[in-house]
Amino acid sequence: VPAAPRPRAHTRGEAASREARESAERPPPPPPPLAMMNIFRLMGDMTHLMSIVMLLLKIHATRSCAGISLKTQELYALVFMTRYLDLLYSFISLYNTCMKLIFLGTAFTIVWYMRAHKVVSQTYDKDQDTFRYLFIIVPCGVLALLINHEFSFTEVLWTFSIYLEAVAILPQLVLLQRTKNVDNLTGNYVFALGAYRGLYLLNWVYRYMTEPGYKQWIVWISGAVQTAIYCDFFYYYLLSWKNNERLSLPA
Repeated sequence: VPAAPRPRAHTRGEAASREARESAERPPPPPPPLAMMNIFRLMGDMTHLMSIVMLLLKIHATRSCAGISLKTQELYALVFMTRYLDLLYSFISLYNTCMKLIFLGTAFTIVWYMRAHKVVSQTYDKDQDTFRYLFIIVPCGVLALLINHEFSFTEVLWTFSIYLEAVAILPQLVLLQRTKNVDNLTGNYVFALGAYRGLYLLNWVYRYMTEPGYKQWIVWISGAVQTAIYCDFFYYYLLSWKNNERLSLPA
């Protein structure tokens, strides 16, 4: 009886080829937290932080919140509250945690100043700040339920915060158009907020070019919309700076 044929041994070349195919099929591992940091993100974070500190100093030093939209500040507080729920159950890095706590704390401090401080609250332009922000919150909530990365409680809230941040500045811009003449500190605050988002756009481009598999369509599109909203303000801000004039927005 002829012996059964022995199985052919795999050559080193075949084994290497099979290993290469399996490696190509595996998704790339997520980058470590420090790998996601780059000069554009760092500059964006610092610009964002500078804008908030600038606003707090204005309110504290002048004991006035004239020209500042409480509606926008409450929207930002809602953005940070729904985005940073992961503070309760995960840790990425000390830098990440500290920045989240700072943004949460300063957002609610500004809202407290404008709502409850005996002196500052009296300077709030309530009659001018009439933007109905439910027209922003409700569509963002519906969109987050329909378009998200994963239909879970925390993921939907995170997506909601991304959509909401893109349009949270609208009440502030409307208020500035109504008051027309904008003081320097308020103008610098709004400009810094817009610059922060512009720097984050560069951060996303850099990460797309350097991190295999990096795609965040929801974040990218929302960020582009947010930056576009600022374009008109940027034009008049830079024009006033060039002509050394007080910033004035057309009605």
